[in-house]
Amino acid sequence: MLERSFSILTHLKKPKFYKDGDPYQVYLRITVDGIPVEISTKRTWDLARWNKRSGRASGTKEDAKSINNFLEIMTNKVHDARRCLIDLNKAVTAVSIKNYLMGVDDRKYILREFRAHNDQVKALVPEEYSEGTLDLFERTLLHTKNFIEWQYKADDLDIRKLDYEFISQFSFWLKSIRKCQHNTTIKYLTYFKKIVLLCVKRRWLPQDPFAEFSLAKKENDRPFLTDGELTKISQKEFATERLAVVRDIFLFSCYTGLAYADVLKLKRSEIVIGFDGEEWIDTSRQKTNSASKIPLLPQALSIVRKYADHPLCQVKGTVLPILSNQKMNAYLKEIADVCGIRKSLSFHIARHTFATTVTLSKGVPIESVSKMLGHKNLKQTQHYARILDIKVSSDMHLLKKRLQSGL
Repeated sequence: MLERSFSILTHLKKPKFYKDGDPYQVYLRITVDGIPVEISTKRTWDLARWNKRSGRASGTKEDAKSINNFLEIMTNKVHDARRCLIDLNKAVTAVSIKNYLMGVDDRKYILREFRAHNDQVKALVPEEYSEGTLDLFERTLLHTKNFIEWQYKADDLDIRKLDYEFISQFSFWLKSIRKCQHNTTIKYLTYFKKIVLLCVKRRWLPQDPFAEFSLAKKENDRPFLTDGELTKISQKEFATERLAVVRDIFLFSCYTGLAYADVLKLKRSEIVIGFDGEEWIDTSRQKTNSASKIPLLPQALSIVRKYADHPLCQVKGTVLPILSNQKMNAYLKEIADVCGIRKSLSFHIARHTFATTVTLSKGVPIESVSKMLGHKNLKQTQHYARILDIKVSSDMHLLKKRLQSGL
């Protein structure tokens, strides 16, 4: 980007510890678009023998000719530096010209800037960002680092190397080398794009390399439990207490829609009496920090009361004695086997079950479901509605009856 105004001025400056009769220091002032930067010439000169108007030493003595010749060379170097920056298609500023002259590397690097960004995110957890968001940024940074090492055999890369080819190859690497599924790949690229757009906004990049790259996700049918499967799990007698506890916590999520992180942090103080006199959950989602208010169904309420006196809950002030996500998912797969359910049971299926089987399929409006799930817009909830063929069938049966009664 070419500057609008450019000037060079040579002037004298009084030394910091000046004594009468001392010579002044000679400086070169570069001004670009009204912003000045000074460079010391490492030379001194007598103020009485200086022409302020021309910015040069006065007289024809050899010492005056020598310093004027030196200043002319310095001025030419500034012009040369400016031309080089233009040829390299770099921003021409007073600072960039000075850095070029001083041999300072003012290039911006991808991983360095990514690291600086993540450090800022970390400093704002939990006020503005969640631990989950930080974790995704950190994982994306690690993938970016490994990709650069694989593709470019380098520890870091100049930001100006970011182009469509970089993004395309990064996507290929995530899918082929890291074995990421399409939607997982898009998730990492989406987080990487946030860093890229910061570079564009700071004018380190002339354009967005993602402009022609599609970040569209594939629609996947999310598994959920049917009414029959919910009944199987809830009525099953388990030989070990650990499976019974995991089952209860899983069912609690099925009847509240809370994700694992939200059940983990759910405090007793977040069970409140609502405006209708009934008990509600009044919390905020760990992932998005959005409000989530959910009326407690009898099935969920009975589980809350069952664990009210549990030692772990009393010590931590939590509603349920939840285990680590890894252990919960391992035990849930064991529960699925014992109950004869041929689905890869995980804790997140409970949230999908709440959205589909427990609410939408029973006629609860999608707007209410969206609010209880803590979604920020209906689009996030609509994919649940699309997979409910049973609800479509039920609605059409009602329509048939109405049509028949009208004949």
